Amino acid sequence: MHIKLSIILILLLTKSVISFVPTPSSNENFAIDMVWQLDHSKWDILLKKHVDNTGNVDYKGFARDIDALQDYLDYLAKNSPTDKAPKPEKLAYYINFYNAATVKLILDNYPTKSIKDIKNPWGKDIVQMGSSKISLGDLEHKILRKMDEPRIHFVINCASYSCPKLLNTAFTAANLEKLLEQTAIDFINDPKRNVLTKEKASLSEIFNWYKKDFTQNGSLINYLNKYAFQKLTSDTKISYLNYNWGLNEIE
Repeated sequence: MHIKLSIILILLLTKSVISFVPTPSSNENFAIDMVWQLDHSKWDILLKKHVDNTGNVDYKGFARDIDALQDYLDYLAKNSPTDKAPKPEKLAYYINFYNAATVKLILDNYPTKSIKDIKNPWGKDIVQMGSSKISLGDLEHKILRKMDEPRIHFVINCASYSCPKLLNTAFTAANLEKLLEQTAIDFINDPKRNVLTKEKASLSEIFNWYKKDFTQNGSLINYLNKYAFQKLTSDTKISYLNYNWGLNEIE
């Protein structure tokens, strides 16, 4: 009798212990979360030092810190996210990577009046990622645009006045949603980039080039009205503004 009771107690205790042991999958997820808390502080320091609140850049000053910029790019190159990395971490990583690599491209060709004066700026494989290189175009179209987040178009910067402004804050998983939402509001309501009235909307070419990204779940006007202070209607006439490719440099 005592032996049977002992066996039952042992079995119950063993079951209880097993129930508290983390599964391999949860350990794996925990490890991934820990690994992908990437440090973007070096980029944040550079942005705050060389980018003003309107998104214009002191490229001459940035050039003096080109080694620090390269160190940050090297850090990103060695820490490419896996498919299992959390989406906010991946988005922050690729947005920062795109913007930092674009600044480096300008510095490598400075002085220049426009990124379009550089030969094939979006087609050359200049972004070191792991053991291989990709182009800025591939980073945008084959990675960022595949992540089902159209607000990326308000934060990736092409070093030009008509582009979304380069924020002087680095993206992180923690601030990603707040910054994406705020930049969408800022960009759509910025009269330098979009002129909105009820009768007519003169929009940034970004909404023309990437219309497909903004209309996955409705019309372009529906998307704009999520953020626009001046609401548009189905009768609002849409046109597109000329794009200023001049270098977004502090004068």
